[in-house]
Amino acid sequence: MTAAENVCYTLINVPNDSEPPSEVSLKADLEKGEIKAKTEALKKVIIMILNGEKLPGLLMTIIRFVLPLQDHTIKKLLLVFWEIVPKTTPDGKLLQEMILVCDAYRKDLQHPNEFIRGSTLRFLCKLKESELLEPLMPAIRACLEHRHSYVRRNAVLAIYTIYRNFENLIPDAPELIHDFLVNEKDASCKRNAFMMLIHADQDRALDYLSTCIDQVHTFGDILQLVIVELIYKVSTPSHLSTSRDNNVKLIVLDRLIELKEHPTHERVLQDLVMDILRVLSTPDLEVRKKTLQLALDLVSSRNVEELVIVLKKEVIKTNNVTEHEDTDKFRQLLVRTLHSCSVRFPDMAANVIPVLMEFLSDTNEAAAADVLEFVREAIQRFDNLRPLIIEKMLEVFHAIRTVKIYRGALWILGEYCSTKEDIQSVMTEVRRSLGEIPIVENEIKKEAGEGKPEEEVSAAPAAKLVTEMGTYVTQSALSSSRPSKKEEDRPPLRGFLMDGDFYVAASLATTLTKVALRYVTIVQDKKRQNSFVAESMLIMATILHLGKSSLPKKPITDDDVDRISLCLKVLSECSPLMNDIFNKECRKSLSHMLTVRLEEEKLSQKKESEKRNVLVQADDPISFMQLTAKNETSSKEDQFQLSLLAAMGTTLKKEANDPMASKLNKVTQLTGFSDPVYAEAYVHVNQYDIVLDVLVVNQTNDTLQNCTLELATLGDLKLVEKPSPLTLAPHDFANIKANVKVASTENGIIFGNIVYDVSGAASDRNCVVLSDIHIDIMDYIQPASCTDAEFRQMWAEFEWENKVTVNTNIADLNEYLHHILSSTNMKCLTPEKALSGFCGFMAANLYARSIFGEDALANVSIEKPIHLGPDAPVNGHIRIRAKSQGMALSLGDKINLSQKKTSV
Repeated sequence: MTAAENVCYTLINVPNDSEPPSEVSLKADLEKGEIKAKTEALKKVIIMILNGEKLPGLLMTIIRFVLPLQDHTIKKLLLVFWEIVPKTTPDGKLLQEMILVCDAYRKDLQHPNEFIRGSTLRFLCKLKESELLEPLMPAIRACLEHRHSYVRRNAVLAIYTIYRNFENLIPDAPELIHDFLVNEKDASCKRNAFMMLIHADQDRALDYLSTCIDQVHTFGDILQLVIVELIYKVSTPSHLSTSRDNNVKLIVLDRLIELKEHPTHERVLQDLVMDILRVLSTPDLEVRKKTLQLALDLVSSRNVEELVIVLKKEVIKTNNVTEHEDTDKFRQLLVRTLHSCSVRFPDMAANVIPVLMEFLSDTNEAAAADVLEFVREAIQRFDNLRPLIIEKMLEVFHAIRTVKIYRGALWILGEYCSTKEDIQSVMTEVRRSLGEIPIVENEIKKEAGEGKPEEEVSAAPAAKLVTEMGTYVTQSALSSSRPSKKEEDRPPLRGFLMDGDFYVAASLATTLTKVALRYVTIVQDKKRQNSFVAESMLIMATILHLGKSSLPKKPITDDDVDRISLCLKVLSECSPLMNDIFNKECRKSLSHMLTVRLEEEKLSQKKESEKRNVLVQADDPISFMQLTAKNETSSKEDQFQLSLLAAMGTTLKKEANDPMASKLNKVTQLTGFSDPVYAEAYVHVNQYDIVLDVLVVNQTNDTLQNCTLELATLGDLKLVEKPSPLTLAPHDFANIKANVKVASTENGIIFGNIVYDVSGAASDRNCVVLSDIHIDIMDYIQPASCTDAEFRQMWAEFEWENKVTVNTNIADLNEYLHHILSSTNMKCLTPEKALSGFCGFMAANLYARSIFGEDALANVSIEKPIHLGPDAPVNGHIRIRAKSQGMALSLGDKINLSQKKTSV
């Protein structure tokens, strides 16, 4: 080991006003001096070695004359000396003299004084030479059974350090320490042993914790803190994937999302992105959606490459997999996540695009549309990727089977093919996808060609049959199974046209016009120019001919005819103005749209970052956790401490900003003050259940026996267990807790009664009927966001609609919208720019999701009746759609109840 590699563990202050002694004088003091002189000489030797002096001649002197001494100060100084002195030769071999040192420390590990044993064990934690440690292992093991806790806890630390650095010296260390932990009584020893198991063998640590989980509250603080550390370790995202309960995963993901909002915790979570992605193995779509969103929020330049690799593998796994109904939606989520990664980190786009473009031929139109949108944005933003995208697009073009994707692919090829070779490849692919032209003549020939076999079949002798009436009938032998085979053989584009979808023909005409005009500017040969333009015009003309014929299932529309005719006119003239419009203005429109979208994203990110930045002013009060009331928790508190409180069940749900909002606001009176039994309930709504804490007061002078709280539910609520009966002394009170399971988002009602027997009375059981407890739907609804396409799709799919007429005293359109948003916990999907200004009416889309994954949609259509004056209230209606009837009705009831603004 070189001098530069030597590591110093102990720092000692060195006075600069003294001259360093000579090696001869130090040697004399160490050999013949008194204890005090030897102590001072040893201190000087240590200081000189720390300053870089080489004193090889003193090593044997110290071994012979200082090492055998029993003075505690000398022994402590020797520990520092052996820590810093070079123990190997320049070639890395252990010095022979160290064998004598090793023997001396073996004796110290068996010393009757516990201080010497413990100090020696602490020193062994700093040794990096396995040859010195190996002979000491039996003595170190024996120290685990020493009578004094100081020795035992340092023995555990020594074993942990040796196991971490040289596992071969003590391979059974986890088992040894686990057995030690089971029998140990001292808190500090148990703390060190449990700490070792946490880092060396988590399974053993969990096994031990499971055996004593009921006694944790009796442990000392130092051991409880280590147990909390274990819980934190195993509760990281890497442990998420092992949970079988999707509700648990959703709750943990929600907690991680909350942690992400804090800048300090976000940096920690960024290192766990790959662990979080392991949760994608869960088939539940909601879990996958939250996982991808969290990973996307945490991705940085350090881990984006690994993230993209994992997402690419997941995308490939979903290819041709249909065993799960959510596979297509999961593929959409993956594509959008990769899209966002590529936009934020352009270097990743080249790796992502080739994989995603294979899915343009996917039968799932929604996933292919997401890929197409990504490709369109990438080819516009990243000039260096255009050749790659064009090449891949031409490869998969013939395999595209959905007309919407075909139109988009045509637009991209027509807009960005700029070389002669690419333009000719586009024409080749179009001709390949269109089939033989002219189309009408070719289709008529096919019909005629397939008619011959039918004539031959009809020429065969027909079977004559006699009916019950005695008349003759003839049975035909013709078959009509050929058209389906003919449709299968058609090229994709011709198939679209024969089905009557001529909108793709208009897109094709625009594409051919763009590439033809571009071809004319690139190629100087007039003959080639005319040939290419003529071929483009021939394709358009034959499509027009087909549209006017009776062959397609639906005739061509007038709009498509006008578009194709316009393109024919443009190609016949080839004017510079038309060239600019087709080849420049279209791209400018796309560029402007992408720029506006990017600005909106940056603005939303800026607002989000401003919201998340916690600025502490110079005069802000400092919050001490020990002095803070439990109802004063805020986002500035340590999340570690909040999680610990949550584990103990003492956290409170965040109350509203209203200073009047408190626990008392959630207390519901169940009986009257004059009833023999008074009852009131505090309703605590958790994510998936409701806890009723019912206070029951005996207001009589009699003892009430078998006092039972009987509850029943209306709606999608379920009582978990029946509360046990109580006995109440005169004027006594008691608390009864009842859990109600919540299965879906709808308004629910809990009702019931209290029955009891009066001690010594012969009458029947007495009964007190309780008031109903209404459960608010707003406790389960959270704001959420979705794309316009998803909103329209859900709007079309959801079968339950509730139309609510606007009846309010609010006179301003924007004010009414914000009032509805705050009352229903919904999020407005319509951009602020679209809602700005005043035109007398407003239309906005709202969206929210329940904690059970149910979607709620709303469309607000309101207007300001100007003819009734400036103070006239807003009128209109709100249409609510949901998958379940309860969700639509409950949300409508909530809007009806909260439409009018109450005066303060």
